[in-house]
Parts: sequence; C-alpha cells; structure tokens
Amino acid sequence: MNGGQVKRLHQTGRINRVTSVQTVAATDLGFDFQNPRLPEFELTGSSTESDVVRVLWDAMDVRELVLSIAASGFFGHEPLIVATERGRYVVIEGNRRLAAVRILLDPESFEFATDIPEITAEAKKALNKLPVLFSTREDSWRHLGFKHINGPAKWSSYAKARYVAEICKGFSIPLDIIAKQIGDTHRTVQRLYRSLIVIEQAERMNVFSRDDRWRNHFSFSHLYTGLDYSGISTFIGLRDYSFEDTEPVPADRKTELGELFLWMYGSKRQNQPPVVEAQNPHLRQLDSVLSSREAIAALRDGNDLSVAFELSRPTSTIFEESLLASKRHLQKAHSMFSTGYDGSDDLLTIADTVADLAYDLYEQMSRRGGRRKRRRAS
Repeated sequence: MNGGQVKRLHQTGRINRVTSVQTVAATDLGFDFQNPRLPEFELTGSSTESDVVRVLWDAMDVRELVLSIAASGFFGHEPLIVATERGRYVVIEGNRRLAAVRILLDPESFEFATDIPEITAEAKKALNKLPVLFSTREDSWRHLGFKHINGPAKWSSYAKARYVAEICKGFSIPLDIIAKQIGDTHRTVQRLYRSLIVIEQAERMNVFSRDDRWRNHFSFSHLYTGLDYSGISTFIGLRDYSFEDTEPVPADRKTELGELFLWMYGSKRQNQPPVVEAQNPHLRQLDSVLSSREAIAALRDGNDLSVAFELSRPTSTIFEESLLASKRHLQKAHSMFSTGYDGSDDLLTIADTVADLAYDLYEQMSRRGGRRKRRRAS
C-alpha cells in the first residue's frame, strides 16, 4: 500500500479498519514528538528528528536495538504502529526501533551514535521498508496503555502520567475505564493522574515550573511516590482523590506546596539544589521531617535534610540506635585486641573513659528501670 492509498483511506474514514500489516519506507516514517517519554528531556518546539534520535540513543538504550537488528534483522512479527497526522506517517509505537533502523541505514547523519556495526547492502535493502499497522491514537491507547503502564515494557512514571492524562482529557475516557482496560488493580492510573494534576496546580499557582527544576531529568517518581506518604500529603493538605478535582491542594497551602516542590526538585532561578537527592532514603526522610514542626523549621532555615531528619526522630529511637552502634563498635574493638592494641597509654585512657561512660549510663538506666545493678569489675 503506498502513501496515496493510505491518504485516501484516511480521508474516507476507513483507515481504522485497515488491520493487515503494510510496509512503508523507513525514511517516510516520522518520530512521534508527542511521545510521553520525551518531555522528561530538554526538547523544544524547534527540536529536529535528529534531536529525538539523540535522546533515544542517550537515554533509552537504542544501542542495544542497533546491535540486535544488525545481527538478526528487523523482527517483522511486531510491526510499528503508525498514525497518519497532518500528512505525515507518525510512529506512535516503535520509535526506538525506527531510530535504530535510521542509524543503521545512515550512520553518518547521527555522529553521536558511535561504534555502529556495518551491514551489507542486502541488509540495508531489507531495512528500507518496515512493517507497520495503521491506526489512530484513540484506537490504540488500550494496547499502548497496557504495554507501557501495566505491562512488560513500562515507561517511566512521568511518561505514564502524561499518557494517562492524554487519554483521559483527549478522548474523554474516565480514569476507572482506563484502569479497567489496562488491567490496573493497584490504583496506578489514579495516582499517576493525581500527581500530574498537583504539578499543574503548582504551576498555575506560580510556585513551581518544570523548566526551573535543578536537574535536567525530571524525577517525577519522587512526587508520585511521596503523595502517598502521610507526612507529605498532610503538609500540603492533599484532599482525597477525586477525578473532577483539578485543585487537590487547598489554596491556603500554596506556600507549603511551593516548599515541597523546592525541596524535591530545587530551583535554577533560586540557585537551590533539591534536598531529595535520591528517592531512597531521602524521600522517607523528607516525609518524616514534614511530620515535625521543629524539623520543618530547621529545613526552612537552610539546614541539611540529615540535620532536619534527626530533629524529627523520636529520642527513644536515636537512643536505642546509638546504644546498639556502641555495642557493635566495642565488639569489633574487642575482636581485634590481640593484634590491634600495642600497649599505648593513650588508648588505655580512651578505654577507661569509655568504661566510665558505659557504667554511668548503665547505673542511670538501672535506676529508672528498677533493675539490679551489675557490679563493675575493679
């Protein structure tokens, strides 16, 4: 089927009923600039297809596909899914595979793609036309939603959230229907959508901008995960989920919402890096901090997250951890005594101080607990 035939089918409205696999020249297929994965990277409205291929190469393991296709050819049993939009053939599923083929066919045009294996003229001829299924975004969302949100080829949480929002808003599909169609039984769809709505609300309130975040990569999973934590959700007054609620954070928590995003994502404009460097353990630490007024004050004063976190923790927990750590260190020192102690008087003095501290602590604990005291050896 040639381009003119497909165009005529599109114009007559019968393209959605074309279900057999067709072949289209690889150079006639365009990358999907609406791909939900791309907004995580710094692509703009003036970005080119080469820019898209660079992102796919750098961040999405296209190299693996290049090596696989060079060795074994293009797997024809999994055709690309293509939509005809504004006179273009847009690949809405299979952009990584298309990028790999383009690189193999013309490696000189993609100087950033290094160590590309050479393929024979016969192999290039086989890649000149690729198998495709023509569809539309609306008709294919169930398949793509299952595959990339709840299935074996999952996107990042940010890409998932954008895709859920596109389906929900663009095609007027309720969230519960989306969840049912893709087999989501863990409220993933609702949680993804809620997180994106919170971001949009923060941007409308002018307390956050995705373009102002400290790092190029957008760690959307920090928010997606953190909104389920009681300390974080209570801090911003997050209301229970409702599909109709486009402002789940009360207006009087505007300041707190801005602070949360600043601590999670930082700000280039304010020259402030985020306090959440990694989800584990920093997100849990931030959640603990936001449950303590004293710890929140410390974080607002510019203290490190670790300092604020210590203030948020119960003294009983810190006491127990300190005692157990002391025991471990003493056991380690005891096991190394025969080879580690050289008879130094300075080390003996330190050991005597440790013994006094330990005995004094034990006496105090015994008095409070009413237990019989151990006698210290003389």
